[in-house]
Amino acid sequence: MAKKKQKYHSFYEDGIRYMECSVCGSFESHISKSSNSITCSVCLLRKTLNLWNPFVNNSVNRKPKGWHWMKEFVDKDGNVYHKGIEVPELKGTLSPTKIKTTVKRKKKKKKESYEKKIKVLAKEYKKKQKLKKEKQIGINK
Repeated sequence: MAKKKQKYHSFYEDGIRYMECSVCGSFESHISKSSNSITCSVCLLRKTLNLWNPFVNNSVNRKPKGWHWMKEFVDKDGNVYHKGIEVPELKGTLSPTKIKTTVKRKKKKKKESYEKKIKVLAKEYKKKQKLKKEKQIGINK
């Protein structure tokens, strides 16, 4: 089923289009002719601040990465999924899937390898400089 487009109330006054906010219902001005719905600046600010709110835990109902690739996955609500497709007949019959957390490996510090490379390059540079000086001395004699 396709989503039905909801039409929001709009009107023209003195050649300026006014449209109703899709969240709170207040009217905003200077709206383009092609827009179907708008969100006012106050509602947009509320939404963005809620995203940054440290007291709201958004990850409570999230599924783990790769859950849709598992042969069988049961979430906390009891919904059963077989290869990412929900099976409503089995809802509540199985216990939730235990999620194994992977241990992140510590990366080696790259500073050590850079320092070694710099030392090797410095030695090569000094050798080249010595060879240049020897060639110049040989040419002058």
